[in-house]
Amino acid sequence: MLQRINKKFFFYISLIIILGTFNNKNLKNFELSKIDKVNIEGIEFDNNEFLKITNLMKLNNLLSIQKSQIKEILNSNNLIEEYEVFKRYPSSLEIKIKKTNFLASTNFDGKNYLVGSNGKLINTKNYSQNLPFIFGNFETEKFLEFKNIILQTRFKYNNIENFYYFPSGRWDIEMISGVLIKLPITGIKESLNLSIDLLDDIEFSNIKILDIRQKDQIVIND
Repeated sequence: MLQRINKKFFFYISLIIILGTFNNKNLKNFELSKIDKVNIEGIEFDNNEFLKITNLMKLNNLLSIQKSQIKEILNSNNLIEEYEVFKRYPSSLEIKIKKTNFLASTNFDGKNYLVGSNGKLINTKNYSQNLPFIFGNFETEKFLEFKNIILQTRFKYNNIENFYYFPSGRWDIEMISGVLIKLPITGIKESLNLSIDLLDDIEFSNIKILDIRQKDQIVIND
């Protein structure tokens, strides 16, 4: 970070010196170099998005361009999790991008979406990776909270086939093995660990439905 600040400092000092050598007539004709190069790492933009960035390049130089202008373009891309924008003087721009992870798939209004770890829905037609499917009208923030709780338990996320979300805010989990786990609204972490203990017990190897919605009560259906 300090090195970055030093580079900018020396650039501005050099610029002041250069400008100081111009007379008024030459100063009117002086123009900083337009951005002539953009390096993007981590993701491929579609033609429309790349066109927005290149058009931005034509209108600005590095001193006049605002990072907020670039952020507006990047934030509109649902595939992006994080990004950093660097100005490389005198005339290039560097954008480093971290792509979002796909956590699940779902369907809204007849359209298929992937749920990203950035909390956004990504419209997709073809995706080969097996991901759990989410049923119900859920908010992505609620799902991310629920997934974070799962990761704090001994429950393995890759053993989940489907999620079911209910208007009350409650979740059910269907495992790849076919077992349906009905969870309470609160105490989810403890309930998940309890379900793992029960499913690991050979006496409950034929469980089809594990209902732990009620406190201090477990209902098992074979």
